[in-house]
Amino acid sequence: MRALVTGASGMLGARLVERLAADGWSVRALVRDPRSALWLEALGARLVTGDLCDSASLRGAATGCDAIFNAAAAIGTGRDHEWFRRVNVTGTAQLLAAAATAGSRLVHVSSTSVFGRHRYGSSPTDERTSLPELPAADAYGRSKQDAERLVLDAYARGRAWAAVVRPPVMYGRRDRQFAPRIGPVLERGLVPLVGGGRTTLTLVSADAVADGAIRAAASDCAGGCVFHLTNDFDVTLAELVRFAERGLGHRIRTLRVPLALGRAAFRVLAAGLVAFGRRDLAPHAAGLLQMLTRDNPFSSERARRDLGWAPAIPPAEGLAEAFRWWKENRGPAGNGTHGSVARIQFARPGGA
Repeated sequence: MRALVTGASGMLGARLVERLAADGWSVRALVRDPRSALWLEALGARLVTGDLCDSASLRGAATGCDAIFNAAAAIGTGRDHEWFRRVNVTGTAQLLAAAATAGSRLVHVSSTSVFGRHRYGSSPTDERTSLPELPAADAYGRSKQDAERLVLDAYARGRAWAAVVRPPVMYGRRDRQFAPRIGPVLERGLVPLVGGGRTTLTLVSADAVADGAIRAAASDCAGGCVFHLTNDFDVTLAELVRFAERGLGHRIRTLRVPLALGRAAFRVLAAGLVAFGRRDLAPHAAGLLQMLTRDNPFSSERARRDLGWAPAIPPAEGLAEAFRWWKENRGPAGNGTHGSVARIQFARPGGA
């Protein structure tokens, strides 16, 4: 079996390469600059030069592949609609065309950001939940919605075999989003726990997402379906701090903050962002508050039922490893910490 992985130099892409190679697949990693991605060869990949925005390179990379895993994306909170559409929408369309020509199965990695702030409802948010109309300012979420529609339409029209997986915020080795942003905060040694830190977080291991994506590619019933990979294990904010403490190797003190005070603080944060010219980030202050004070709204029952998805790495182990890896590899030259399609690098609460 032969596979092509896009976004292979990112956290999830690298984990896909490792898993596929370990399972006996012949793996190609699509990279823009082979010189900066040589470390992927040690994971079992053959480097193929290409870009989501270059249809000719995609066709060549996909030739002869049984499956394609699209883990590449432009991510962030910016309003550069053209950039997001070029990579996330046009790039996905060109990859679909390459998959159709090669006869490959395509597993497209989307994000729970397709729900924006509408993820919280009266019942768990699962694959049957309709996608909301997102505000124009949410360029990333809108581009991921449009990419999903392309993938599912291609399957419905018989153009290509395709499936979609939706992770939320991910953590793991080679993390360039989650651990690098909260690690410095945790290292200061005092963390406020809004509402006591009892909230179950919208957080999942990249190892679990890679496993779900590979299972989707191998399952005939997955074609044309969307799978939430959002609930590998419940982990609360207080537990996150405790597990990160193990990985960072030093004591982290916590301060319990009443919910009302936490809400007031986040309103001040949003106003401050506007005042300092970061109006684009202000709406995400409310999203972060929701993540810290409202339980994980998603359901992964379809993946467990139809794919046999049963993650095995508990957060006590996986989160500790993620923060340990970040601590040991922080900096601009960490092995595998750079080199994805992403250009805009701010964390998105609740979305990959």
